[in-house]
This record gives sequence, C-alpha cells and structure tokens, in this order.
Amino acid sequence: MKTPLYNKHLSLNARMAPFGDWEMPIQYSGIIDEHNHTRHSACIFDICHMGEFIISGKTAATDINKILTANISTLKTNRCRYSFMLNENGGIIDDLITYKLSDEKFLVVVNSATSDGDAEWMKSHLSTETHFENISDITAKIDIQGPKSREILQQLTPANLSDLKFFCFCETTVDNVNTIVSRTGYTGELGYELYIPANSAEQIWDKLLENENVRPAGLGARDTLRLEAGLPLYGHELSLEHNPAETCFMFAVKLDKEFIGKTAVLKTTDSGPEKKLVGLKLPGRQSPRAHQKIKIPDNADEIIGEVTSGSFAPTLGYSIAFAYVKSDFAETGTGILIDTGRKKLSAEVVKTPFYTNPAARK
Repeated sequence: MKTPLYNKHLSLNARMAPFGDWEMPIQYSGIIDEHNHTRHSACIFDICHMGEFIISGKTAATDINKILTANISTLKTNRCRYSFMLNENGGIIDDLITYKLSDEKFLVVVNSATSDGDAEWMKSHLSTETHFENISDITAKIDIQGPKSREILQQLTPANLSDLKFFCFCETTVDNVNTIVSRTGYTGELGYELYIPANSAEQIWDKLLENENVRPAGLGARDTLRLEAGLPLYGHELSLEHNPAETCFMFAVKLDKEFIGKTAVLKTTDSGPEKKLVGLKLPGRQSPRAHQKIKIPDNADEIIGEVTSGSFAPTLGYSIAFAYVKSDFAETGTGILIDTGRKKLSAEVVKTPFYTNPAARK
C-alpha cells in the first residue's frame, strides 16, 4: 500500500522500502543527518500508515475504559493518553493513544501493523449503543518534530500553540485545512502530530517544506530518535508474548480500575516477572540487533535474554539497546555480553530514557 504522500517521497529521492504492508521512506539525506536535524531544528515525518478510529456514543467512555489499561474516565476533553490494549492473558495487543474529542466521542490512534486486528477486537468488546468508525483511509498524519517545530507551525495556524500543553490537542486549521494538532510525538523533542483529510496531505507537506528550517525524515531516523527517547516499538519491545509488568512502561497501566487482562497483570506483578525490559549502553559505534542473545561475563554459555532493538545513538555518541533479560540481571549497572555471532559486545544495564533532555515536556 501507498500513503497519500508516496509521490512526494519519490520526487525527493527518498529511499523507499516495505514497512509491513506499506511502501515507506526509510531515509532522504541519511539517517544520522535527519536525526541530528530533528534534534537541532525540525523534520517532518509521513505517518499516514497509522490507523485511526472514531468511537462514539453514550457508552463509549465506559467501553473504552474497560478495553484499555489507562484510566479514560479521568481524561479531559482536548487531552490524550497513552495506553495498552491487552488480551485476557495480559498479552499486549497494541499500544495506542486515545484523544477525547467530547464526552461521547473519542479518536483512537493505533499502529499500522495491528490496525485490522485492533478494529475487530474493539468492535467485539463494545456495547451495542457504542458506534465504531474506521477513518484510517480518509485520514492522513504528518508529524513535525524538533525545537523549531512550534515557531514553524505557528505561522500556518490561528491556534495559539504556546498554550498547548504536552499530551493536549486542539481542533483548528493548518494552511486553511481542518486539522487536529496534537502536542505529542515519538522523538523526545518538542513536536506536533497533525491529523488532516487524506486529500490535503500533499498541500500540508509542501507548505511545511517551504520553510528553510524544515527537512523530511524517514522511518530510519524516527527509529533512532524513539530509541534514544526510550520509547517502545510494537513488535519489538511490545507484543502478545509480553505482559506490561515485564516492561518499563507500567505508568500506562492503572490497577485501581477494571480492564481486560488485569488479572494476568496483577499475577505477574505480585509474583514478580521472570524477565524485565531494560536499557543497555555499549561503548563505541557498533550496535546490537534484534534477537541477538544476551549472556553474562562469568558464564558465556548461559543465555539470560535477548535484544529487542539496538542502534548507534547519534545524539549520545555511543550505542544503545532495549532487551529483555532475566530479572536477576535487570539491576542498573549490571554488566552483560551480547552475542552478535561474530563477537561478544560488552554492555551495561542503564536507566531509560537514554536521551534525558526533556524538551518534549517543556
């Protein structure tokens, strides 16, 4: 499948590659160049492959609150909240963001690879009075991220972006196109996510690129930026095989309310998870890859875990990774070995996020 911006990527000589069922831009000028430009100025990202659902009706809020791990009942209008959606065994079906448009209307944004399954799961757990609409095909999503994103976007919208707090949104116009502007993102930087009609995607993309401070960035830089920011990627850090209690993202789970999978999460929490998701720091530029095995220096034959994501971190100047390891080895400062097949890389368990400049929240 192709996003509404596919031809724009070709005209910019982007390197395209399959990402799930989509043809997506991996890079333009280069991953490190795009990564650094996002950290110091602003880049735009084509995220049109994501899924968007409208859930509405008098029972919508109650239904969503039972399906998701976050407490949607306390969510205020024009605010959004990160959450997990679990099966009965506590396995993570998806991680997603819910936007409260009104007391009886919500926008739920899900990952592209899980979109179809998410839709079926949600519909099967909604009351008959709750209405579900999949608007993915008519909705485009463009993210602008970086320290200059506010001043750039402000020139195109009447909304006062200085008043828009982190994880809040407004319904406004951008270049006279009806847009939901959300102050969220995946980079750790100040940034905004724009939800617009699919037939206006090229207009907004071109208008943003008219600014000399803006460059396009592909999924390669998006991945290195999110990893530095200590954020998970579904299919890597999160999956049906993992329970939220094993991750470092339990802030998205509210155990003082009911939700599907709560019993399994409580069981893991009470007994203690056998494995935990940790951050790893490696000296130098060589980085580990997903699925490479983790061992301990004292017994190089014993496998204690597996890498989920790894990369050289351009902002930090060394390599980093996420990995699941046995809980006995999850303490900060623990030294481990990563078996690449050719050599063993030394690494240390560290706290996340790796990139600690909280620009997104300022």
